[in-house]
Amino acid sequence: MARTRDRAADLGTAPVGRLLWHTCSQTTMSVGVYGIYALTNAWFVARGVGATALAGVNLVAPVLLVLGAVSTTVGVGGASLVSRRLGAGDPDGAGRAAGNAFVVFWSAALAITVVGLLAIEPLLTALGARGEARGYARDYAVVLLAGAITATGFSSLVRAEGRMRFSTMLWVVPVLVQIALDPLLIWGLHLGVRGAALGTVGGQAVSAGMSMWFFFVQRDRPYRVGRAELRPHGPTTREVVTLGAPSFLSGFGATVLVGLVNNLVVATGGTVALAAYAVAARVQTFLGMPQVGITQGVQPLIGYNAGAGHWARAVRARALGLRATVGYGALAALVAAVLAGPLVGVFVSDPEIAADGVVALRITTLGLVAAGVVPVAAAAFQALGQARPAYALSIGTLVAIKIPLVLVGARFGPTGVWVALAAGEAVAAVAAVAVLRRAGRVGEPAVLPATGTRESR
Repeated sequence: MARTRDRAADLGTAPVGRLLWHTCSQTTMSVGVYGIYALTNAWFVARGVGATALAGVNLVAPVLLVLGAVSTTVGVGGASLVSRRLGAGDPDGAGRAAGNAFVVFWSAALAITVVGLLAIEPLLTALGARGEARGYARDYAVVLLAGAITATGFSSLVRAEGRMRFSTMLWVVPVLVQIALDPLLIWGLHLGVRGAALGTVGGQAVSAGMSMWFFFVQRDRPYRVGRAELRPHGPTTREVVTLGAPSFLSGFGATVLVGLVNNLVVATGGTVALAAYAVAARVQTFLGMPQVGITQGVQPLIGYNAGAGHWARAVRARALGLRATVGYGALAALVAAVLAGPLVGVFVSDPEIAADGVVALRITTLGLVAAGVVPVAAAAFQALGQARPAYALSIGTLVAIKIPLVLVGARFGPTGVWVALAAGEAVAAVAAVAVLRRAGRVGEPAVLPATGTRESR
């Protein structure tokens, strides 16, 4: 127990730069491994079923984004409370925050399963599924929706108490399971895209099982989660949802944006352009994984130090996180520009699709230079319990910047869409920097809102 408590306390005592490197390397490894799975999954589908099947699977990406948005909502909101409560020396409050986060996710996941399966045909239409790709999209979506309750291992809550290695294992072990299942189900059992979806859900189920052992069986931890902590507590549930909602809106907004892009690409460039975008989007998602890791790694550092009153450490963690995400984004964009041809060629052999995919990849990955700024800034505000600026960044940049630019860019065909996506990231980053400057330095009054104090229990 003492060693586990020390891991949490390290967040407030060890050098910030070293801590940030450790947390970000662990989280980057986690999401990077998942990115490898996303690429291998796409490769198995493209090579084992066909390019049209891959296009159909990519049409269902918004469903994955919604599930990811829900899990991120409870993860970010719950982790913010857990880390701040541990920093303030309140393990009971940390346990209640984690328990309420579980209940919120399970309820939302069940609702998504029921509504999604009942409305599957209208959903496919809204996603832009047409022709032969629609059948593949239906097969993939049905399995994902049925397994929605397994969509998270609550790794954010694990990181909030400083358990970085186990948090990484919650990603690595399930991904290894998924990579092993894909060829068996797609090729061995000839299940096609259903096999790809079953592989995804199977890995998710392993992650969910590992997290249940961690929270409900393992004893060497700084707080407990039992029946009492699972009982809904109004103030705690509201704060979990309020602080996590910007992440949900960001994920939901990304879903809307992807759906919009899919429809615009089909309308202006047809199936060839859609398949090219499917490949480019998978590669870009993989290249952007370390930026997700940086965002996730920064959050527990800011939250714990804010809860403990170490404001200078919280500010430094935020600044280092912003520098890291921009630096990595520039490197990733350079790699994509140089290796676009070989990267696209891994997935498709059709010369027309490959040519369009190279153009799409080179242009869209330019946005990686700025793509991590908004997430890091929003995560910093969420870690401090400041929901309002996080809302402004998460949904404001989408509605006011990215969607309008994509709509304008579509007038110039698929290439116009690629340019608009990259430009949207750059303009959104400028807006995020402006919001950070206006907010000023971290301050104590914003760190512990009324609903998070001991007196409110």
